[in-house]
Amino acid sequence: MSTAFQIISPVNGEIHAVCPFATESDVLQAAERARHAQLGWAQVPLQERKAVCDRFLDVFAAQRDQIVEELAWLMGRPVAAAPGEIKGVIERTTYLLGVAEEALAEEHFEDRTGFERWVSREPLGVVFVIAPWNYPYLTAINSIVPALLAGNAVLLKHATQTAPCAERLVEAFKQAGLPDDLLVSLPMTHEVAAKLIASPLIDHVVLTGSVGAGRAVQKAASERFVGVATELGGKDPAFVRTDADLAKTVPSLVDGSFFNSGQSCCGVERIYVETHIFEEFVESFVAETRKLVLGNPLDTSTSLGPMVTARAADQVRRQVEEAMRAGAHRIIGPDGFPTDAPGTAYLAPQVLIGVDHGMGIMCDETFGPAIGIMAVSGDQEAVRLMNDSQYGLSASVWTRDADAVRQIDQVLETGTVFMNRCDYLDPALPWVGVKDTGRGCSLSKLGFLSLTRPKSHHYRLSA
Repeated sequence: MSTAFQIISPVNGEIHAVCPFATESDVLQAAERARHAQLGWAQVPLQERKAVCDRFLDVFAAQRDQIVEELAWLMGRPVAAAPGEIKGVIERTTYLLGVAEEALAEEHFEDRTGFERWVSREPLGVVFVIAPWNYPYLTAINSIVPALLAGNAVLLKHATQTAPCAERLVEAFKQAGLPDDLLVSLPMTHEVAAKLIASPLIDHVVLTGSVGAGRAVQKAASERFVGVATELGGKDPAFVRTDADLAKTVPSLVDGSFFNSGQSCCGVERIYVETHIFEEFVESFVAETRKLVLGNPLDTSTSLGPMVTARAADQVRRQVEEAMRAGAHRIIGPDGFPTDAPGTAYLAPQVLIGVDHGMGIMCDETFGPAIGIMAVSGDQEAVRLMNDSQYGLSASVWTRDADAVRQIDQVLETGTVFMNRCDYLDPALPWVGVKDTGRGCSLSKLGFLSLTRPKSHHYRLSA
């Protein structure tokens, strides 16, 4: 079994860091300590738990410059775009702090004389959070903050590519006054993670990752009555109706398709455009895409950085090549982007037309800077194709007609429906998927529910 792992930077393909794996013994002992610490934390008043999370924001925000550069080296996000993740952490944490009291409040029933009856929200215990590399802070914060506010302890396993981000989160909470053992970073192998999930030391698992990872987590938990919340793959569609404002729609969809080099769970991965405006839309989309600058993410002029690994970039190249062999036409590729280099993580934006649902580019998760654009006859065909997917995280409709969107919304098989926007998580709304995208939800008041359990209290006041 491996005792350490290497982090290869997508910037230059060189070893950025070598980090040790926690041993099975280390992990189980940390879980035992977390269980003990959680008992005391659950008795701390909510206002004090909120104060710790509030102080965390100050500590985290003060590290802005280091975080921005670190994200560039670890996963290739341009320094010009990286501050958005810091802003998102602040926005989501601030919102969750604001709704925590309401979400965790007791519910009392006073309709029976001589009785006291109420329902409280109790912490689950120890929550195991498995976070991905593509948004290493945002995805983790979605669960860490409400879990801690609810009185839980958290064990955190980040993807190895961004393991230093987990350490930064733990240290920031420590500086904010979080007691020891309540938030612990544990870089571990998949085998050790499975053993932890199967042990009685864990009370809930939150995973953001691939469908394969979701199945592995469910299998590890299958012998126990333990909750598992998952956000997995996506193939999010956009539908552009004839009456869309293209001056606003096109830049938004280019950003939704290529931000973070297309490595976003809710990034736009397929676009359907009504036939009447198809050529105009494609022409505008191409012009907007060519404004992107592919290059070193440490350069402030770069708007499209490398993918996380050369292997990931080559997988996207293969998917594009397969579509072209099947009849698709690539209208944007390496030409005009001299820093695109096969065998490296640097991949130019790929735009294809002449696509259909017999091609992986329109059906299989891409998770990279490649998009297929397809003409449709109208709402009915668009909805059929948008629903023709094993995934369902978000979908967007671009139009001036809100009533039309309400009709389409009723039949779209997805967790979130956007009108005239995409690729954004509003912390007031639950983030949830359907089909193979997973189950459970995060954010909003509802996000606290899966991190707590209801406890009923029924008192007869007279003997």
